[in-house]
Amino acid sequence: NISKKSPEDFKLEASTDLVRVIEALDGELISNEIEAKAILKNGSLSSNIDQDILKISVVNRYENKAPSVAFIKNFGLKKGAIASSVGHDSHNIIAVGTSDEEICNAVNLIIKNKGGICAVNNENQKSLALPVAGIISDKNAWETGKLYQEIDKMAKELGSTLKAPFMTLSFMALLVIPDLKLSDKGLFSGKKFEFVNILK
Repeated sequence: NISKKSPEDFKLEASTDLVRVIEALDGELISNEIEAKAILKNGSLSSNIDQDILKISVVNRYENKAPSVAFIKNFGLKKGAIASSVGHDSHNIIAVGTSDEEICNAVNLIIKNKGGICAVNNENQKSLALPVAGIISDKNAWETGKLYQEIDKMAKELGSTLKAPFMTLSFMALLVIPDLKLSDKGLFSGKKFEFVNILK
């Protein structure tokens, strides 16, 4: 129930490059909080691809609000972006990518499909629409499984080293599991049980 986004919506203005980062752990629901440096240019923060510090965004799917943006480590993408509307508990759109443009493209593909998962890299896009409540396919199991495998493969071709990148992605917005997660309202510390600033 939202309109398409623009790359400007994912811009993160700052005066320092030192940020609080979600450290995703392969095969785990928990995450750590670490410090790292993003790339600061012209007063705006962007992904530090060489250090695997990538932008992550959660977009409220129920009403038009500004996306929340933070940084995450261990997704490993070297190009492009991935996104999904399977994001416990609220199933907002969650995306990780190497640039604001790629994150925006991934999010807009999910919006266009009325829910789903996708991987994008420039004009190359693979998606599985989940139009039933934004989390369920209207295709048969064989076709759904085939599309999922293709998108998972593309995510790994883009550089992800996670065994199941979309499974890991789906839990990065689940605030009740420590330590650091991202909701549509911002970065949340499960240990402190409060919202925290992205800037250190």
